[in-house]
Amino acid sequence: MSSHALPATGDPAVYIIHDNPEWIAPFTEALDRLGVAHVEWLLPETLIDLSAEPPAGVFWSRLSASAHTRTDPHVKEYGRAVLDWLAAAGRRVINGRGVYELEVSKIRQHRELSGHGFDAPRTAAAFGPQALVEAAAGFTPPFITKHNQGGKGLGVRRFDSHAELEAVAAEFAPGGANAPIDGITLIQEYVQPAQPFVTRAEFIGGRFHYAVRVDVSGGSFELCPPDACTIPGAGAAADVEATPQFALREEITAATPLIGRLESLLADLGIEIAGIEFIETADGRQVVYDINTNTNYNPSVESAEQSSGRQSAADRIAEYVSDTLAEAAPKSAFPAGSAAR
Repeated sequence: MSSHALPATGDPAVYIIHDNPEWIAPFTEALDRLGVAHVEWLLPETLIDLSAEPPAGVFWSRLSASAHTRTDPHVKEYGRAVLDWLAAAGRRVINGRGVYELEVSKIRQHRELSGHGFDAPRTAAAFGPQALVEAAAGFTPPFITKHNQGGKGLGVRRFDSHAELEAVAAEFAPGGANAPIDGITLIQEYVQPAQPFVTRAEFIGGRFHYAVRVDVSGGSFELCPPDACTIPGAGAAADVEATPQFALREEITAATPLIGRLESLLADLGIEIAGIEFIETADGRQVVYDINTNTNYNPSVESAEQSSGRQSAADRIAEYVSDTLAEAAPKSAFPAGSAAR
């Protein structure tokens, strides 16, 4: 058998489908602590036998919108093919094919947020640099750009005038320095927070886990928990080091009205694990602007959770995935440890 064939165990296991090994260790370590067998399916450089049945177990999609920045520009298509294969075989997939389409399209996210009655930023989608300039003409500066297929803050940039965008519009064309992978760039209203932070609410098994306060006083806007994503062109505050970038928002709980509405959204969309970002404005708006179904967790926040005696997100996910495996697979003995690719 080719070394590129997707690995499998002889017994039901958790299969983690992903495109970035650097993001996986906290979860495999948590699964190891529970003694749950797990296998990594790393894309690309894999093959699937379409005449064969997928192995028994539960499949967890950790495929990301920013995959093309690390490996092959077509890695999203590989992921779609694997998820379609699993769906055709009736396998249980956590954050499956439909969820992945939300992960890789901010247009779809905006449509779902608006359609479910959330206050989402005013947004226009442009196909090409001249269309981008034309779309921006309808927005009062400041406004921001972002890639439709984002992640890691791709394409997120603040503009304080129309002339500033016009001067760099060519960068958004195919082959340009800021070209989106799918050719689609969004123009979006700049939402000013009442205080210099945005919030990311984390959900596991469709239920609220915790909320994270993300300091944006230094110009960051898009939330990447492992490391900050900064908007080029935004000025850094002189005392940015005085405030932790990430901290728990203890006052936000499962009883917070917005959290209940977000849980209902996730249930409607079939999303099981996610981080949803929102901004609270001085005039009372709660603007929900991003759904992340490939969520990562900040180490300092996770450490604070554990030191307070609460379960970390990685451990809670391992527990949820383990429970899902027990429900989906035959009640045979589950081997401990992992089978790494």
